[in-house]
Parts: sequence; structure tokens; C-alpha cells
Amino acid sequence: MSLHRVSASACITAALTSFLAFSAQTAFAQPRHGERVRDDLDRGRSHRPAELIIQFKATASEADIRRAMSRVQGTVSEEVARKSNRRDRKGDLLSIRTGQGRSLKDAMTQIEADDAVEFVEPNWTYTHQQVANPNDPAMAGTCRAPDAYNGNVPSHCLWGVLSATTSPSNAYGSGALAALGAGAQCSSAVHVGVIDEGVMISHPDLSTNIWVNSRDGTVDRRDNDGNGLIDDINGWNFDGRNRTVYGGSFDDHGSHVAGTIAARANNAAGGFGICPNAKIISAKFLGLLGGSTTNAIAAINYITKLKVDNPTLRIVATNNSWGGGGFSQGLADAIANAGNAGILFVVAAGNSNVNLDAAPSYPASYNLPNMITVAAINSAGSRASFSNYGANSVHIAAPGTNIYSTVPNSRGQAAYSYYAGTSMATPHVTGAVALYASMCPNATAPQIKNAILSAAKVNGNLTGLVQNARQLDLSSFVPGMVCPQ
Repeated sequence: MSLHRVSASACITAALTSFLAFSAQTAFAQPRHGERVRDDLDRGRSHRPAELIIQFKATASEADIRRAMSRVQGTVSEEVARKSNRRDRKGDLLSIRTGQGRSLKDAMTQIEADDAVEFVEPNWTYTHQQVANPNDPAMAGTCRAPDAYNGNVPSHCLWGVLSATTSPSNAYGSGALAALGAGAQCSSAVHVGVIDEGVMISHPDLSTNIWVNSRDGTVDRRDNDGNGLIDDINGWNFDGRNRTVYGGSFDDHGSHVAGTIAARANNAAGGFGICPNAKIISAKFLGLLGGSTTNAIAAINYITKLKVDNPTLRIVATNNSWGGGGFSQGLADAIANAGNAGILFVVAAGNSNVNLDAAPSYPASYNLPNMITVAAINSAGSRASFSNYGANSVHIAAPGTNIYSTVPNSRGQAAYSYYAGTSMATPHVTGAVALYASMCPNATAPQIKNAILSAAKVNGNLTGLVQNARQLDLSSFVPGMVCPQ
């Protein structure tokens, strides 16, 4: 998958109805799965050679699993999800390496024929798709964006937070400055997962907003919280299989995304995020060679398990500024399970300038109720030239060119830079989710999604490109707003 830079009784009844509608989802368990996967292979979607992901039926025994793998001389490369640890009543999900001399399609056909197998698919790979900034003002080293939301924001620095009523103004910004300036409060109790590259947890504009795992809060080489991961203090590195969520200057993309969501305010440094007190949980699955389906699933499952195991941990969304993969039932199931736990999956539409209605790309194209798929617009309000689109597939558009945010520089020091992509648009929406959840703490995930989409303004430039020509607009998220009860 690729990063998209350029990555009372009536109330109870209503809440129950909303919950059932949100959680009664089966992630694409239809006979066309094999056909979809083979189509994506034919399209040249990148995948790990000689690796397959197998979902075994819940009734499959260890002997059944060995028999199925023996059809292709397969060996287990990773236990993605064991039946004993799953809450969705599914069987083991394993990644295997096939024997030499077999085409992936032939191996899939042989394994699919086994009665113990629910589905089999490639282990797709995902890489980020940062693009060059159109008309980049080249001010990364000179921008002096204020870190307080009291007006006088240079438009070249933080246009993505502006609106028609701010000074300076930009009708195509997110409206975050207007909301925060009117007294909207972002709560430090609200958490979001950044499933991406790593995050520079020492950056001065991010450090106080990095989640600390109170159940495993010191480096003692013990799994104190019993989740199978040792010292996951700020999250986990699924690419490197360790606790190090920041590895250096190459973790710039995840750091930039995190800053757009929750860079601090009023600290005399840089700019500020859409929800400047929210806590960031890093789930790093993208490395120098991109990421895999298995690691993406593991990262999503990690965030979901954190919330399920600790219901007081208010994880409201994950930011997913990556994509470009083929269809994966396993990934769709993981996203659906996150939805069942009340976690929204905010995802980049992608940077290939294609219509997702006609040419699906994943995970952006899964049709799941907890998803918000985001396209990018430029500061003139037009769809960014690189951005994917789709009147049915894409929910909303947000600022995605010349976005100024937190990064490490080439020496690994704290810095700021302009990036562009649907990767940069997506965290504007994730930050909006966090801000709304802060102001309406009783809102459910479906209600938060509905609020974001309902508050959007109509941008005529997006007609036929985005559902209802929606453009992100948070200017109505102000004190006194009506919240779900």
C-alpha cells in the first residue's frame, strides 16, 4: 500500500440502532474474492514474491492447516492473527511462503481447493506516494507560522486551517482556525492512531501529544500489559518488530501527518494541528521498502486491541495515508473489526489521478461504514491534479497541497516542511474527527462520521468528483453546538 502525500429510551434506542447498523458489517465475504484478487494481480499490483495470506475456517485443526500448506510445500512466515486471540470468531490468519517453482496464481488455486480454507490472497505491498508540491513556495526554512490561533496566519504557511472568515482568508481551508479561535477545545483524552511510517516523538511540536502506554510505561524488557509486545510505550514498529517507533529522517511522512493532526499550540514553535491536544499512537508499518498487507493488518489490530482491552482509552480514529494495493479480504476484515470497536478509518484516496468508481484501489475503495475516504484540493479549491476521485467512492476533500507540518530534517533534527498529497489531506479529516469527539464526548463513531460529512460545505469544483461535492469545513464546530446525547 502506498502513502499518499502530494498517504432516555429514545436515545438508547437510537444509539443501539446506530451501533447495530455500524457493526453489522461483513467485509466482502463474497464468492468474487478470488476473481478480484486475480484481477489485481493482472493489473500488476505489487506483492511479496512467493508469499500468500491464508484465512483458515474457524473449524480448521492444526492437522488441517498443515495439510493445506503441504499442497504448495508452504511454510509459515508469520502468524498474523491466531484463532485463540480473535474476537470475530474466525480461524487462524497466516502468511506462508510457497515452495519454489510455483506461480502465485497456481498456488492460490491449489490452496483454495482445500476445505479448511476460507480464502487466500497475495501479501500486497504498499509504498507512499509523495508528490512534488505544485508551485511550491520554497519557504520551508523561512515560514514563520504562528503557533497560536489568534489570527494573522500567513496564508502560505497554514492555508489548510483557514476559512472565508479568517484573516487572512481562504474559503478552501478546513475552517479549523475559525473553530479554535471561537473557543473550540481539543481534549487530551482523545487518541488517534497514526498507521504509517514512524513518528518523531521527540519533536517539540509533538512530544507532549505522544501517547504513553500507562500499562507498559517503562523500558524493562517485560510485557507488562500482556498484549504480546514488550515495552510498547508509544506504540509499535510492525516493520522492524520492535518498540522503536521513530528511526530517523526517513520517518518524515508519519511525522508530517502527525503534526497536521495534533501539533501543539502556544509553544512558540511552528504551527498547530487541527486538534492540538489530541494524543498520537504510532503504529509503524511502512519502512524503507514500503509495507505489507500482513503488517497493515497487525497495525490495525494493535490499535483495535488497545481500545478493546482498555475501554477508557478514547481511540476515535486511525489515520491511514497509504494505499494503492490490491483487494484483501484480510485487510477489509481488520478495518471492519476496528469499526466494531468504534474506531473510524480515515484513508487517503490516492495520488494516481484515477476515478476510483471505475478503477478501485485499496484500502481507499473498501465500502465499509467506518471509513472516510479523502481526496485532496489545492488552495484555489480545485481537485489537486494528482488526487484520485470518485463521486461514489470518495466521501470528502480536504487541503492537500503546500501543507506545512512537522518533520525531521536530513540530520534527524526537528524541522518543518511543505508536503503535498492525499496523505496530507487525510490528517485534516482525522484531526476533525478528534476535534468533534472532544466537543461531543458521547458521540459514537457513526455520529462523528455523520457530523463531519454533514458539516462539509459544497464546493462546485468537486461536482462529479466527490460525494455531494463535499469539502471539509469545521467552522461550525464551536462552543454551544448541538451534540448527540
